[in-house]
Amino acid sequence: MALRFIHTADIHLGKTYRHSPGQAQRSDDFFRCLAGIVDDALRQKVDFVLIGGDLFHTGQILPRTFARTIEVLQPLKDAGIPCVAVEGNHDWIHRRDSISWMEALSQMGYICLLRPSRSEDGGYVFQPFDAGEGSGGHVVIGDLNIYGLGYIGAQAGHHVPRICEAVTTDNNLLLFHVGIWTFSPVEIGNMKPEEALPLAERFGYVALGHGHKPYLVTTPEGRAYGFNPGSPERVNFGEQKYDKGYYLVSVEDGHFSHSFCATDPRPMHAIVVDLDGAPDAETALEDFRRQLADLPDAGGDDRRPLIDLKLVGRVAFHPFELSRDRLRTVLDDVCRPLHAEIRNHLSLVSRGRDGEASKKSLAEIEKEVLHDLVGANSDYKERQDELVALSLAIRDLVLKGDVEDDELLAVLSKKPAPIAGQS
Repeated sequence: MALRFIHTADIHLGKTYRHSPGQAQRSDDFFRCLAGIVDDALRQKVDFVLIGGDLFHTGQILPRTFARTIEVLQPLKDAGIPCVAVEGNHDWIHRRDSISWMEALSQMGYICLLRPSRSEDGGYVFQPFDAGEGSGGHVVIGDLNIYGLGYIGAQAGHHVPRICEAVTTDNNLLLFHVGIWTFSPVEIGNMKPEEALPLAERFGYVALGHGHKPYLVTTPEGRAYGFNPGSPERVNFGEQKYDKGYYLVSVEDGHFSHSFCATDPRPMHAIVVDLDGAPDAETALEDFRRQLADLPDAGGDDRRPLIDLKLVGRVAFHPFELSRDRLRTVLDDVCRPLHAEIRNHLSLVSRGRDGEASKKSLAEIEKEVLHDLVGANSDYKERQDELVALSLAIRDLVLKGDVEDDELLAVLSKKPAPIAGQS
């Protein structure tokens, strides 16, 4: 039986820049992207849609985000096109005595949320999906057996043998929110290629998520079996380098053929401005404006871009004189970014009493100022380094614009937590 489906992942609904003037527009980007994929699914008349995790940006979403999600998914439900999904690390709700938003969508019939149960000896059990309950680990569409499990953490590779043992059918597909180290070396929750390889014997198509750039995983003989479409919208700075889209897949007689379909993400630019040698802040601002004029052409895209700005160079004035407000004023005049993250890496060059030149970076100056402020209170003198590091960590999180409450609490309690925007 011939089937066609769309495989997407890492939608990150609810992602935005908190307290930013562009907050509403940035949130709309992710819904617009998913709506475009839904439109393509209807136009292509696919048999089902796969979402490989991280439908949401966080497990605790706002009610309006949930309502908007239902609105976007409604055409699939009306057309009778199943949307099969698993939870990613961003979807996961830590309080398991509470129903998650993903579970609510499944119980309401907007998605088929696949989640296996576990046996007493630690094995996996993929119960048939119960549409009435909105739960299960295995669904059959046509003659294709679809199994799903979401994010299971850093030990995912050790679970592969038990996953394979639990599946005894033929013509199988696995939906799995996990990355492969070769392609995603800096992410948490990956497994090694050799750990993933046994999946190729049990599943004709392993639908991956987690990493935000597209890639294929192949057997030593060159057969592709693992497919990661990446995120269809640019979630984090740095993703301007990646293709953005989803896979349109056909399967017949156990043979899968795929094509990558591009989406239309918001423009994103990483800019390095070298102000080396500037004698004063006014001269530096003029040089800054001139270099911004050389930004790559948007190619007719009238959407306001996302800008990751880094200032470098040795200057003869205090880097604090180029405040974020002054830099943003110039940015707004030149390219009107929807959101800009500014990293001031300028170094102050000064002359000591011996006439020798010395330089201090803005980061060094910030640490010195904070160190003096903290040390001014005798109660904190023994903890100056610790409190300075804590202050800078909180500053860095807040400047990202989308920090979650639990991330700030984790910093304060010195417990590890995923940083907003990471996969």
